[in-house]
Amino acid sequence: MSPVTVVIPTCNEERNLPACLESVRWADEILVVDSFSTDGTLEICRGYGARVLQHPYENSAAQKNWAIPQARHEWILVVDADERVTPELRSEVEAVVSGQDRGRPGFWVRRRNFFLGREIRHCGWQRDRVLRLFRRDRGRYEDRRVHAEVDLPDAGILRGTLIHKSYRTLGDYLVKADRYATWGARDLLDAGRGAGPASILGHSWFRFLKMYVLEGGFLDGPHGLVLSVLGSFTVFLKYAKLWELSRR
Repeated sequence: MSPVTVVIPTCNEERNLPACLESVRWADEILVVDSFSTDGTLEICRGYGARVLQHPYENSAAQKNWAIPQARHEWILVVDADERVTPELRSEVEAVVSGQDRGRPGFWVRRRNFFLGREIRHCGWQRDRVLRLFRRDRGRYEDRRVHAEVDLPDAGILRGTLIHKSYRTLGDYLVKADRYATWGARDLLDAGRGAGPASILGHSWFRFLKMYVLEGGFLDGPHGLVLSVLGSFTVFLKYAKLWELSRR
């Protein structure tokens, strides 16, 4: 079987890391790329035998693109600190790198997303997937600040899933929402986009309608309602920041 490098970007992730590292300790190499954590992140990583490199953080895509060439093995599995690899996904990864579908350059992985302790089965999250398993010489993230993906048109899809425990508290969401809205606004500005009252209101209201009604968020109960409102707020914030940037 060809060896696998698991790449994990970190910054102050001592709360999430033990479960994440436990789920990937089968890998031939665990490479942690840390952006100068000040908590117990580094000690936890070294306790699991991970190789730790530190690099200044610009955005998620840039950090992962820096990490990819540092991996020692041909196949790379990217896992965020708030994710866990299921046994089914591990088995599929091992099967792929040992010969099955070796002609493909990479594979999409489905995610099961949790919000405030509950799995969200609607709101559009039910179709979430990310391209996380790929060959080192083929994988590179798009040049954008937020929601960048590896561009491999002929990638396959795995059946196994990542468990994604992204937001344990509303505070977790709001911290990320501000950061993602800022990055998203800058990406739109770089693309020549602008914003005014119609786009600010229109995009945010449509996001709520899509998540809560069209994607069935109401079936997730109070969690679906809160998540849909927060999704709408994040879009509002992104276009409001775009409007602010375009005025400068």
